[in-house]
Amino acid sequence: MGLDRPIFYRFPPSVVFTRKERCINRLHRKSIVSYYSLGFTVNDRRIFIGDIHGHYDGLMNLLEAIAPGANDQVYFLGDLIDRGPQSAQVVEFVRQSGYTSVLGNHEQLLLNALPQEGMSSQALHAWLYSGGQTTIASYSDTSQLLDHAEWIRTFPTYLDLGDIWLVHAGVHPTIPLAQQTPQEYCWIREEFHTIPKPYFQDKLIITGHTITFTLPNVPPGGLAQGQGWLDIDTGAYHPRSGWLTGLDMSRQQVYQFNVLQNRIRTIPLMEAVIKVDPDQIVRRHSLVHI
Repeated sequence: MGLDRPIFYRFPPSVVFTRKERCINRLHRKSIVSYYSLGFTVNDRRIFIGDIHGHYDGLMNLLEAIAPGANDQVYFLGDLIDRGPQSAQVVEFVRQSGYTSVLGNHEQLLLNALPQEGMSSQALHAWLYSGGQTTIASYSDTSQLLDHAEWIRTFPTYLDLGDIWLVHAGVHPTIPLAQQTPQEYCWIREEFHTIPKPYFQDKLIITGHTITFTLPNVPPGGLAQGQGWLDIDTGAYHPRSGWLTGLDMSRQQVYQFNVLQNRIRTIPLMEAVIKVDPDQIVRRHSLVHI
């Protein structure tokens, strides 16, 4: 099957969530989840890892379950650092493994706090407030932190893989790509999640950044699907979730390790995805600001 032909799955009732969550899933049984045929061999998987936030042990358990081979391509959606206890170990592992990560908003906070020339106390305070203190504590010496910062400066803001487009937060629906900046790619939320039609007609946008259970009707650990996008940040650091997600698009499998419960699970992709109604996001966003 060609790369330009979508595969459609009907959303089935989930067998991995609670009774309440299964009821939510049944509300979406008529929704259609669209993915694109990858045309890869079984030994050429494309694997996408959601926001890790310093949970190195969780990442190791997740990758043990995924078991990527030498020919598999592993990509990270950014936010390797902050909030969790082992940011230095996460960054060193990704670097030594030769894997690719896009820039997350927490990496941008770090780079703003540690510019190549001088230092901004305001940017430093912003980073520390957002979880940078745990990152600093994970480094045994400043030289390694500065070395990692220089490597993080090489992170792309997005990756175009042909039929899949990776970015940490999303894109602004009304701004041409050439005019968008890390502010959009690393920080955007509602403007992206409420787009009424896909930004790309031939690409699925995969993101992290927004914890999926903060979107309407998505339970902790569920993946969120909107118009042309799929969010896989399941909130590894958050006490309501603890799930760290790896998505194997080639095998249509979701691997998850819970850093709070110390357990692993594997879910068929079509059972893990909840379709998000953009109108509900708009209404909820409006209520928050009344």
